[in-house]
Amino acid sequence: LCCQCGVPIPPNPANMCVGCLRAQVDITEGIPKQGTLHFCKQCERYLQPPGTWIQCTLESRELLALCLKKIKASLSRVRLIDAGFIWTEPHSKRLKLKLTVQKEVINGAVLQQVFVVEYMVQSQMCEDCHRIEAKDFWKAVVQVRQKTLHKKTFYYLEQLILKHRLHQNTLRIKEIHDGLDFYYSSKQQAQKMVDFLQCTVPSRSKSSQRLISHDIHSNVYNYKSTFSVEIVPICKDNVVCLSPKLAQSLGNMSQICVCIRVTSTIHLIDPSTLQIAEIDGNTYWRHPFNSLFHPKQLEEFIIMDINRVQGKKKGAGAGARSNKHTLAEAWVQKTSELNTDHQYFCCTHLGHILNPGDLVLGFDLANCNLNDEFANKMNPHNIPDVVLIKKSYDRTKRQRRRNWKLKELERDREGTDTDDERQYQDFLEDLEEDEAIRKNVNIYRNADIPVESDTDDDGPPRISLAEMLEDLHISQDATGGEGANMMT
Repeated sequence: LCCQCGVPIPPNPANMCVGCLRAQVDITEGIPKQGTLHFCKQCERYLQPPGTWIQCTLESRELLALCLKKIKASLSRVRLIDAGFIWTEPHSKRLKLKLTVQKEVINGAVLQQVFVVEYMVQSQMCEDCHRIEAKDFWKAVVQVRQKTLHKKTFYYLEQLILKHRLHQNTLRIKEIHDGLDFYYSSKQQAQKMVDFLQCTVPSRSKSSQRLISHDIHSNVYNYKSTFSVEIVPICKDNVVCLSPKLAQSLGNMSQICVCIRVTSTIHLIDPSTLQIAEIDGNTYWRHPFNSLFHPKQLEEFIIMDINRVQGKKKGAGAGARSNKHTLAEAWVQKTSELNTDHQYFCCTHLGHILNPGDLVLGFDLANCNLNDEFANKMNPHNIPDVVLIKKSYDRTKRQRRRNWKLKELERDREGTDTDDERQYQDFLEDLEEDEAIRKNVNIYRNADIPVESDTDDDGPPRISLAEMLEDLHISQDATGGEGANMMT
């Protein structure tokens, strides 16, 4: 019989029934039944004392571990058997934990008890978010510059940053005349951005730091760091003149080349032989060269006659040739000189897309004043009269049929240039024409424009639906996220 209430029980060391034993002994005594968790609304992280902020979703193992650490010292006197969450309304700012503990009580009897610990979620802004809200509080800045008139390389770089989500740690992005400034709360984050830029675009960088304050007692220094990244001043569709030494090292290329693409290297093609070469940033800064023209000097030509060249012999020591282009000899005439009989003869790498009567954009070298140190020293017979760059299409029709869009970085603009929209349209057209660049860019379908057949006519090149992503707009709860079971 139980020594307290006289109920018949199986024998146990305490000689008491479970009810009387629980009434006599409370093994959860000393364990707090309430607690507080600090949550940052901006970045949706919880504070793990003393100063670490961690990302946790509702009812996750990480959040459970964080809650148990709050009462870890009190749980050392009992044995924790089980722990789990009790469902609470996600907006209630309450978290409830159901714990099962065991402890040895009178005369070696083991008592098991279940109890609930309730946590209040209090809002507290973390240091990182404080700095973001302050906007002027930064420890490091990355200044990206490119001394060109066209921003094609910057638009491409912007899409790469968006794809790899490197803009998430920035306090502020500021757009100025010839580049972008990225502000960071730590030097390590800025260094990570510089390393990314050097891997994705041909560039060089310099760094400096300025002492802000110095604590002589703790020997702590407070610096502001500045990283300057200069991108090579060469854009897609530029005509360049290489130095004789560089042209020879690239397989005896012609000095007059066309830049067909700028990724982590500068991709050049010789329009007279289809020979291709890639120049990285280090090679460029050792043998620098400039663009002969800027995009506003492009002129429109009409193809009068074109003859594709097959099996042209390679020169001595020639390098690789492009398989995506076709060599052709063409007679062209300026659309502004159609009332004359003046025609130009040229070799072009666009033989695979040009036909008689097509409009094409190019540069007129025969009637221009070349102000370049390498071009001035060349034999005039080796300088072509015309260099054709790309086929011309109706821009208005292309914009009307464009059923896709790109995302942009949120940045502070200091006076927008009226020429920026035209340059951005040029970049969008380059994406449609060059599949190699498209692979590195996230392209989203524009639901406002109806879908047309991808192969309806022989018009300008277009991006297929298979290459587009759906633009998702997911509204997450402030306390939820992936795997938040309480929200289903």
